[in-house]
Order: sequence, then structure tokens, then C-alpha cells
Amino acid sequence: MMNILTDFFIPLGFNLYKIRKLFGIIKVREKTSDILILGIESSCDDTSASVIRNGVLLSNVTASQTVHERYGGVVPELASRAHQQNIIPVVHEAIREAGIAKTDLSAVAFTRGPGLLGSLLVGASFAKGFAQGLNIPLIEVNHLQAHVLAHFISQGQPDEQKPAFPFLCLLVSGGNSQIILVRSYHDMEIIGQTIDDAAGEAFDKCAKVMGLPYPGGPHVDRLAQSGNPKAFRFAKPQIKDYNYSFSGLKTSFLYLLRDEVKVNPDFIQDNMADLCASLQYTIVEVLMKKLKQAARDLKIKQVAVAGGVSANSGLRNALIEAGHKYGWKVFIPLVSFTTDNAAMIAITGHFKYLNHDFCGLGEVPYARINYTF
Repeated sequence: MMNILTDFFIPLGFNLYKIRKLFGIIKVREKTSDILILGIESSCDDTSASVIRNGVLLSNVTASQTVHERYGGVVPELASRAHQQNIIPVVHEAIREAGIAKTDLSAVAFTRGPGLLGSLLVGASFAKGFAQGLNIPLIEVNHLQAHVLAHFISQGQPDEQKPAFPFLCLLVSGGNSQIILVRSYHDMEIIGQTIDDAAGEAFDKCAKVMGLPYPGGPHVDRLAQSGNPKAFRFAKPQIKDYNYSFSGLKTSFLYLLRDEVKVNPDFIQDNMADLCASLQYTIVEVLMKKLKQAARDLKIKQVAVAGGVSANSGLRNALIEAGHKYGWKVFIPLVSFTTDNAAMIAITGHFKYLNHDFCGLGEVPYARINYTF
């Protein structure tokens, strides 16, 4: 029957989800029922699944991939193969930890992009099959929007603080550096972003040049604690508006090492802590300058940070200091919600479910995106 329906309606422009709902092939729970969302994240090298009930986290299980460490970066083909091995046990464990049956689920939310296409395809394909098998709605999630909405994950504590709309969110990770104006759960505008490299990439690439293990960002942060943040000066590109650029900083860092190593072959080892501290100080200063400018221009006092680099202690401290100085109310996520995780996918799915924002089985993953959410 389903083939007959799709052959007739899809050429007329009907959405596959709406067709299935119209003929009772798919079920949507009433608003009075508990809303249980399964989130699936597979945009890069972490396979993650999470279950959220009415916005409250029940489980968040992640399988990380160590195979990439020997290569100094993520190898896409190896990542997608590992996702195939991990996806079923990770989803099984998330449902088990949540203490529910798979038939209790209201919908399945999955990362559609941006990310590595091979990795995204694994998560998307599983989510589609799982949702279709259970006859429940499917929800596609923008990975970057999910990082922002991670601030609304509840762990059931009475004193939890959430940002009030509108607020600014500095989203910084290995692939993205953006300032986002968040007007609501469904209305976000990118008002500034990197025109070349991301802050997280700058951390990792500079760390690699110094011989530090992958991922380099956490190692730079750790070594920076004992270094002088003003020992070395690096380039700070002057980009218009609220945009960023980190390619010049990376080149400046590389040239310093090249020139100094010619004089002293042990320069890097002798100055490792100072190099890390100076690198971290410069990146954080570049990020904060544009964020302060945006907050001042837009007269916004609610400021949040998200993404993998939001785990960096230098950035966290800078945000707290700016909050005291400018009267901001600052929101910093738990470290467990800074890196790629399915809890942020599930909470985004929760808000989209409330808005009946579902998708069909024909939605395909995308590697890159650049638009207002």
C-alpha cells in the first residue's frame, strides 16, 4: 500500500511524512503524553545516542574512536566504518539506561549535517530505518543548532539556569567559529563566522606542529596552565563586522617555530608551556573581541558559549571575567555537553517535535551549510 501511495502523491509535491500520517501509517503522540525522543549523533568520529523525556535527560551514551590518533586527525573512511560497528550497541545501551522500551519512543532525531558525509550517512540511515520500523516521526537536526540548544538540556535539578531569549551564543569547535543571535528555539541567525579556519582547527594544527597528540586542543589547554600567555605574539587578523579568521594566526605560529628552531633545535621543548599559553591567549582574545563588539552593538546581556572549544579553560575564564565587567549573564555548558553528543540532538528534536517539525525519509545528509536556522 505504501508504494502505491508514494507513487501517486510524491509527484504532486506531497511530503512523505504527511502521507504516512494522513493514512494512519505513522503515529504522533498527543501533547498530554510523555514525549520521549531518541537522539542520534554521528557527524564526525563520535557515535552517540541519547534519550530525553519531556526535555529531561535520561541517558547519553557515546562511543569514541581512538583509531585516528595515529594519523593526527580524523580519517573519514575509518570514521564511517567505526560508526557502523558502534551505532547498534550505542543505541541499545542508551535505551537500556533510559529504562524504557523502544516502543515507548515518540520520535527519532538524527544529525543531518554539517559533518563528514560518510559518518552522517550511517546515523541518518539507521535513524530512518528505526523510525520507519516503529512507525514514529523522524526529525532532522542541524548539528550547529543543536550545540546552541544544548543549554536547554535538563538533568531534572530544580536550580538549573537557562538562557533567556534573545541571547548571543559563541559557537566554537574544530570546524566552526560563529556568533549566533538566538531569538527562540527555532529562530537563530549567524551574525559572524570564520572566513577560513576555525578556532578549534587552529588549536589542533598548532599542537600538531609542536608534536602534541591528537586532538591537540586539550593538551594545549593543560600545558598553558604553567606558561606565560604574553611570552610570544602572534598575528591577529583584522576582519570586518563580527567575522573571524585564524589562518594568519596559524601561519604566524608556524613561522615563529621555523625561525626559532633554526637557532635552537630544542626551542619547542624548551618553550612548550609558553607557546601553548601564548597561543591560547591569542585565540581567546580574538574570539572575545568580536563577541564583546556584538553584545555591545546589539545591547544583549545574555551570552552563552557552545562547541568543543567551549571546554577550554582560557575561554571559560575570559567569559566569566567579561560577565563581571559588562554585566553579562554567562552560560557555560557542562564539559560533557561541549563535544559532539546525542543529548543536544535529542533536546533539539524535543523542541521540533513540539512544533510538529518532522521530515520525510528522503532527506539526505549535507556536509556544509551556511544559512539562518
